[in-house]
Amino acid sequence: MNTIPLTHFLMLAAVLFAIGLYGVLVRKNVVIVLMGIEIMMNSANLNFIAFSKFYSASRVTGQIFTLFGITIAAAEVAVGLALVIAIFRQAKTVEVQEIDTLKG
Repeated sequence: MNTIPLTHFLMLAAVLFAIGLYGVLVRKNVVIVLMGIEIMMNSANLNFIAFSKFYSASRVTGQIFTLFGITIAAAEVAVGLALVIAIFRQAKTVEVQEIDTLKG
């Protein structure tokens, strides 16, 4: 039975991270920026699981780190979307360039 090499997992994680970074740096919509951050966090979780599968004796540590990462990502989404809704109610937009609510 052939197994998938570690480099395939790392390349997939790098592609996911690049897609997320593109979404964060180029897009102007706050929701798309949050989605880009989530994609980057998922690429980190993929790396945790891949390294755990190939290099860990117990093979559980990467899965535990990934479980905590998914929990943190869920909390980040809840707080982020609450902030987006609050900003949208006040500024009537979700464009990053037009939000200046921190100005006195």
